[in-house]
Amino acid sequence: MTAYLPTIGITMGDPAGIGAEVIVKALSDPEIRKMGRFVVFGFNELLAYCADLAEIEPFWWRDQHERLRPYDHDVVVLDYDEFSFLGMDVRAASKQGGLASMKFVTDAIDAARKNQIDAVVTGPICKESWKLAGYTRWPGHTELLAEKTNARRYAMMFAANAPAALSGGVPPGTTVPELHKGLRVVLCTIHEALFELRHSFKIGTVFDPIDLAHQALKDWFGIEHPRIAVCGLNPHASENGQFGDEEKRIIEPAILMARQHGIDAQGPFSADTIFYKAAKGGYDLVVAMYHDQGLIPVKLLDFNNSVNLTLGLPIIRTSVDHGTAFDIVGKNKADPGSMKAALTMACRIAVQSRKSRIEHRTPDSQ
Repeated sequence: MTAYLPTIGITMGDPAGIGAEVIVKALSDPEIRKMGRFVVFGFNELLAYCADLAEIEPFWWRDQHERLRPYDHDVVVLDYDEFSFLGMDVRAASKQGGLASMKFVTDAIDAARKNQIDAVVTGPICKESWKLAGYTRWPGHTELLAEKTNARRYAMMFAANAPAALSGGVPPGTTVPELHKGLRVVLCTIHEALFELRHSFKIGTVFDPIDLAHQALKDWFGIEHPRIAVCGLNPHASENGQFGDEEKRIIEPAILMARQHGIDAQGPFSADTIFYKAAKGGYDLVVAMYHDQGLIPVKLLDFNNSVNLTLGLPIIRTSVDHGTAFDIVGKNKADPGSMKAALTMACRIAVQSRKSRIEHRTPDSQ
């Protein structure tokens, strides 16, 4: 039987950032292109410009974005040539960048919901560009995706190749699908001011990410019995109430609720030690209470290859774990590692999800 090749949609992100460069570099790798078919929502001219800077021969086929359909080509660029082109001389937030990057991602979401593509991989956006374009209701991709797909519960998850980082580099012979067997982190709160957490921090705030992550580890990563570690909010997980009571009032009841649902969740643990233990293999995932608590260890361990995933959506979405990097645009310095890892994970999850649907299909649904 021929292996299933998923179709992955890739959004360029802000045209003034490094999205185009990392897309070209990632897709120029023949090992990546063996895993699926890829359609890029972006500017053909900008991709060609980046390919020229990197001395890469264009390898894709171009089509108008309105004509998205099944293709025989392994890479197709869906061109938005009706937008004002932002060349490499624009390296900052702009209204045009916000309008274009929003159009790329909303079209990709629509395509995923119509089953025209199997997953969405998002390039880096500039939140200031979105604001300049009038898109002020969404702090980032995650909130936009949740609203557009009517997701009631969702969470941001990150995967990093911790074992490689802890051992001083990727071990010889490591293949792309073997990456991200190490540190995985899910966030309870995302784009929220730290001092404002006291107004929204509830038991469900902690339980929902535990529950969503448990299911993702089973369905997407093939871990039959996930082991989940839950961080405390306060220093040393409050040391029995010496430094706050959120652990006792909120986090412990959320863990108890998870365990009552058959989830192997443990904690709350002090955040200054638990990530190291998880990265060494002690746990399959860590639940972090707030953005930087979870993102600092991920980016420290595997900055160039970590992946962002959104849990709880009816579609598959992965993303690079870096920003637009305006300071290196046009210098051929962008590392495509995170884009390669995001594409690899999207392909793997799409194949696994399809396999699960087939295995659980009833005779009446065939």
